Amino acid sequence: MKYLHLIWAALLRRKVRTLLTLLSVIAAFLLFGLLDSVNAAFSQAGHSVSGAHRMITLSKVGMMFPLPLSLYQNIQTVPGVTAVTYANWFGGVYQDPKNFFTNEAVGPNFFKVYSEFKLSAAERQAFDTTRTAAVVGATLARRFHWKVGDQIPLKATIFPQKSGSNTWTFDLVGIYHVENRRERGEENAMFFRWSYFDEARAFGKGDVGWYVEKIADPGESSRVAQAIDGLSSNSDHETKTQTESAFAASFVSQFADIGLIVRAIMGAVFFTLVLLTGNTMAQAVRERTGELAILKTIGFSNRTVLLLLLGEALLLLVIGGVIGLGIAGGVVNGVQANYGAEVPMLPVGLSSWLQGGALMLIIGLLIGALPARRGMRLRIVDALAGR
Repeated sequence: MKYLHLIWAALLRRKVRTLLTLLSVIAAFLLFGLLDSVNAAFSQAGHSVSGAHRMITLSKVGMMFPLPLSLYQNIQTVPGVTAVTYANWFGGVYQDPKNFFTNEAVGPNFFKVYSEFKLSAAERQAFDTTRTAAVVGATLARRFHWKVGDQIPLKATIFPQKSGSNTWTFDLVGIYHVENRRERGEENAMFFRWSYFDEARAFGKGDVGWYVEKIADPGESSRVAQAIDGLSSNSDHETKTQTESAFAASFVSQFADIGLIVRAIMGAVFFTLVLLTGNTMAQAVRERTGELAILKTIGFSNRTVLLLLLGEALLLLVIGGVIGLGIAGGVVNGVQANYGAEVPMLPVGLSSWLQGGALMLIIGLLIGALPARRGMRLRIVDALAGR
């Protein structure tokens, strides 16, 4: 701390260059925080169902393989299960492929299992009694300016109708809300009656995509999950019961190896950061050769000069890294609030900060080592003579 003012003055010597380098460090650690959040969510998602109050059962082979409707009654008899529903991914698009949003065919008790989705009594009754009924989240309704009474056409990308048409038309009978602001991302979905879907689709009649169970005691969730999977043991439709976060992670992981992608991106980002900041430090030291010689002339030891230059690199990385991780934490909280479980992410916690801190120190020492060594070995006579 004794020479902090000297380190700070050195950083501010070229303010524009320092600012641009700092922005690069911030961007790198912002990306690190976001990617680490996603990677942690995928890594931890399937480890345990302990403590889950709501679980999802799907085929053990993968979610592309449907389950028989006959499991519905059997799961209801499992001790500890208070409510069961089922659903199918529909994957329809509205008007244009870019207008993609979650849309699912759902079975009975759906709004009992997902009690956070609030509908009026009239809307619930309309959904239960209207053959082509659909409900949408408030956020989605605002996005497309929908209101109760509208007809919503969706173009099927997976399930055509047995009539040969790819266009399914639904009657909007309700708009649901969630009370918790952190769960507002759940308002970006559309749900319609599974019975209508099963009646009209061209193939797969009687099959469901997955089951959702509400558990009375989250402490018993592991036991309940084993009991549910035991119902289909040694059958041609063995199941795997897991948490909602694991389900979301498995859905996304069908399309790519998330861990490999995250590691590749982070590797490229930090390799580029080392080159950029390393060049900045080397240039800064070359410009200050005379100043370093004067410091040695007035009594600064080689060791002190070495530490000053290393401190300069470390301070630059620490400031940028802390700001970047702080912004990442805010972004993750915002994403969770707006998209909920649809985007698997964990808060930027202690583990991310410890990893980030280690990266700040390692990169700071790495980019500062060669310039600091050059400054330490600098001969006063040669420096003052411009050699």
